[in-house]
Amino acid sequence: MRQSPANRILLLIKTEGPQLAATLAARLAISSEAVRQQLTKMAEEGLVEAVSEAAAGRGRPRQLWSLTAAGNQTFPDGHAELTATILSTLVAQLGRPALDAVISAREADTLKRYREEVDAADVQSRVQQLATVRTSEGYMADSWQEADGSLLLVENHCPICAAASVCAGFCRSELETFRAVLGAKVEREEHILLGARRCAYRITPL
Repeated sequence: MRQSPANRILLLIKTEGPQLAATLAARLAISSEAVRQQLTKMAEEGLVEAVSEAAAGRGRPRQLWSLTAAGNQTFPDGHAELTATILSTLVAQLGRPALDAVISAREADTLKRYREEVDAADVQSRVQQLATVRTSEGYMADSWQEADGSLLLVENHCPICAAASVCAGFCRSELETFRAVLGAKVEREEHILLGARRCAYRITPL
């Protein structure tokens, strides 16, 4: 099904960060006026907001459009409120060890699944395979090789953000899973839970 211009705009801002209206128009191959109309409507709905950024030199400030909290919520959230409530109740009724057991069981299951799907011989190909798997799970992942030879895995969305906000153990578990599956050094450089737009992982072959 073809996406509406509004949904395509939301997706571009979500995956590539704050955007100029002119850039959105060029990417979507529609007029700047059409983009401005869409952005104005979405701003009225509380989905996007404009932020002025100083231009280089003496040029006029640029107006960049970014997602609001409501805009981010238009993407899959894995039933955020229910998830957070269940985890909080689990800890309250059964204690922290019960939650740790849930995280460990999820980690073991995820690791088994990923090892079946991420099986390339070289690290770069494994990272690409992992990005594909994570995208299918709703993380909007992408990967590429940096100039210094390291690899970057970027996730523009976190469908389990509510669970992770209740217990950071989910984030720790995912990091350990990445290291085991990729057989490489993996460090998280950007973290949605710490206020970043995305989660980003730098991967260095051992």
